[in-house]
Amino acid sequence: MSTIVRRTVPAIILAGAMMMATTGCLSGENAAQDTGADTAADSDQEWSTDSLSIDFATYNPLSLIVRDQGLIEDALGDDVTVEWVQSAGSNKANEFLRAGSIDVGSTAGSAALLARANGSPIKVIDIYSQPEWSALVVPEGSDITSVADLAGRSVAATPGTDPYFFLLQALETEGLTIADVQLQNLQHADGRAALDAGSVDAWAGLDPIMAAAESESGDELVYRNVDFNSYGFLNASEEFITDHADVAQVVVDAYEQARTWALENPDETAALLAEIAGIDPAVAETVITERSNLDVSGIPGDDQLAVLEKIAPVLVESGSVQGGEAAVQAALDSIIEDSFARNAADAP
Repeated sequence: MSTIVRRTVPAIILAGAMMMATTGCLSGENAAQDTGADTAADSDQEWSTDSLSIDFATYNPLSLIVRDQGLIEDALGDDVTVEWVQSAGSNKANEFLRAGSIDVGSTAGSAALLARANGSPIKVIDIYSQPEWSALVVPEGSDITSVADLAGRSVAATPGTDPYFFLLQALETEGLTIADVQLQNLQHADGRAALDAGSVDAWAGLDPIMAAAESESGDELVYRNVDFNSYGFLNASEEFITDHADVAQVVVDAYEQARTWALENPDETAALLAEIAGIDPAVAETVITERSNLDVSGIPGDDQLAVLEKIAPVLVESGSVQGGEAAVQAALDSIIEDSFARNAADAP
């Protein structure tokens, strides 16, 4: 179930925040945006909308910082109501985006590609991390010691998320497919619970839940491969990008401010994750320092496409995309909207 938190703060404007022209609306999705320093917001800023709905997620550390520090609220002032919705996984964020219940949501790159290939009109506007957040997990002392041992066994995973696509790619290394295992469709936290209860033999895990399972339950990562993890994508609906580009720019600016803060304050970032995720601080520190590379460019581009191009055939072969190869290629060709992140990167 999602958690909704409404926060409205006084109109304190961030020094140097880059804003759009008065209305901030673009004539098209890829239109150029003027967000130079001389357009910094002031108390008379008029926004293109009076509300913004955005997600936060424990698998997206920057979202926790943006929300905790009120960066978006500070920039928008009290003329715009900001609604925060918690996403339990990429699949949930995509559901929210498709339904229009959020304007901006955080997913894994693979999940964003799947959603767009299946007709969801979303684009990536910022990269929040390059994580190793997925692995295959088994209970301590399990007789499963390799991917090949998964054949015929029950495996918990959340379809439409990076751990699920991690599982598909891992199985492929041994000539197996999803049909060779007994898939249990469970949300991430439920997958861990099923593993610890002995209801499944393995789990395609996701941090920080996975790191907590290692620490608290002694669960073991039986298969890791950082190359099978896709980047963290911050996505927005095309309608939001087109109609409310000024607010989209505020969101990306806030994310880049949060990235700078996180890199300068890793201990505080881990403490915030521990508090919101309800996990041990030491576990949160492992997630932040060892498995979440936040020191990456926020500008989506060739690096992300290279990873998605490796995942694309897996999506096609798994039958996850109704339009097949053509739909996946069309999604690859159109999923990136880099102008907001470029403007944030160019800001003084």
